[in-house]
Amino acid sequence: MNATHQTIGQVARASGVGVETVRFYERQKILPKPRRNGSGYRLYSPDTVARLRFIKRAQGLGFSLEEIGELLALRASPKSTCGQVRRKAEAKRAEVEGKIKELRRLRKALDGLIGECSGEGPVSRCTILASFEDN
Repeated sequence: MNATHQTIGQVARASGVGVETVRFYERQKILPKPRRNGSGYRLYSPDTVARLRFIKRAQGLGFSLEEIGELLALRASPKSTCGQVRRKAEAKRAEVEGKIKELRRLRKALDGLIGECSGEGPVSRCTILASFEDN
């Protein structure tokens, strides 16, 4: 095996993901299929660990695998601009802000339910459960 190429286990350990995650990313086409040696073992190029770390960091910021694929395509294209990447990040931020707004609405609704419930008495008179009834 060439010293610059690594096995699936080596790239998985070095990037902090599982072997099945590496295989999944290959199937999703956000990680290129590696070449195989004579014994059929996958041999990954030196940039694979950096790419896996990129994917995990982007996921940590809420980007979907599809969006990560788009970011990787932008990164690979010499015609891409930083502005294109910024717009993707701005769109993700707007999505996150929408989710925060929805979570605040849910919290307010739950606060109202909790505020109306004394926490006393039988479950048959529970105001929280009663609010879920279709009356």
